[in-house]
Amino acid sequence: MVEGLVIALVAVLCAGALYVASGARVIRQYERGVVLRLGRLRDDVRLPGFTMVVPGIDRLRKVNMQIVTMPVPAQDGITRDNVTVRVDAVIYFKVVDPTNAVIAVEDYRFAVSQMAQTSLRSIIGKSDLDDLLSNREKLNQGLEVMIDSPAVSWGVQIDRVEIKDVSLPETMKRSMARQAEADRERRARVINADAELQASKKLAQAAGEMSAQPAALQLRLLQTVVAVAAEKNSTLVLPFPVELLRFLERAQQQPAVEEAGTGRTGRQPSVNGATTQPSSSSGNGSPLPEAEAPLPGTRTSEAPAVPPAPTPPAAPSSAEQPFAHH
Repeated sequence: MVEGLVIALVAVLCAGALYVASGARVIRQYERGVVLRLGRLRDDVRLPGFTMVVPGIDRLRKVNMQIVTMPVPAQDGITRDNVTVRVDAVIYFKVVDPTNAVIAVEDYRFAVSQMAQTSLRSIIGKSDLDDLLSNREKLNQGLEVMIDSPAVSWGVQIDRVEIKDVSLPETMKRSMARQAEADRERRARVINADAELQASKKLAQAAGEMSAQPAALQLRLLQTVVAVAAEKNSTLVLPFPVELLRFLERAQQQPAVEEAGTGRTGRQPSVNGATTQPSSSSGNGSPLPEAEAPLPGTRTSEAPAVPPAPTPPAAPSSAEQPFAHH
């Protein structure tokens, strides 16, 4: 009889120990425990460490308080300037109120994911293509506000939202590449023009300095010859002074001036290279004989125009005018 009581007592103690052990729970440092007793929420939130629940009566829900990184699936949309794009993003959030995360929403992860997708489609339709490509900070902030507004009531805090990639059609990529190439070419031309302007100003200053010192121009010419000769090519450089060109130009202008002066004196070409003077009266008042036309076959040549002599013209002799009438 006593042995049966002892065995029954031991069995009860073992069953009690098992019952108590089944209510033991361990909560990690990054978790919080929400207890539901007979379906009703307990006010206290279990902190990290060892805790006990009533087996069969209490139900413990552990909530992760770490920051969750959730990728948002790529969403197709049309921007405000009618460009079809495909945008995906990533969202960072964490639970700040474990009670609401368990009671207010069935699955807070799924709810945040769906809200992020719908908000991403909405932000695509309200933005231009240039904003999606270059002004992402503003779009990230707007997207974060759109997701965070309903998530606050779920006990979830949106830490950060980032637009990860923007996929464009191939035609749009080619158009943007042509635009970028044209813009770079324009900037290159502006830079070259600016360089030419600065170089022309420096060359003008150098020309002013060289005009004050003629020897500097000769030294610069010799430096250019040395630079060309150092390249070991077949180019032959012959310095040609500018003063020689000016001398030739003056030499070409001088005959034209003399010819104009000859026309004013009234000289006429004569036979056999001799010149005939205009008819004038001799000392006794008789006019001088005029020269006849040259015979056929005789060569006539004009003497080069010379400036008029200061002395009065002398009367031509009979030898100079063999065919003159007496």
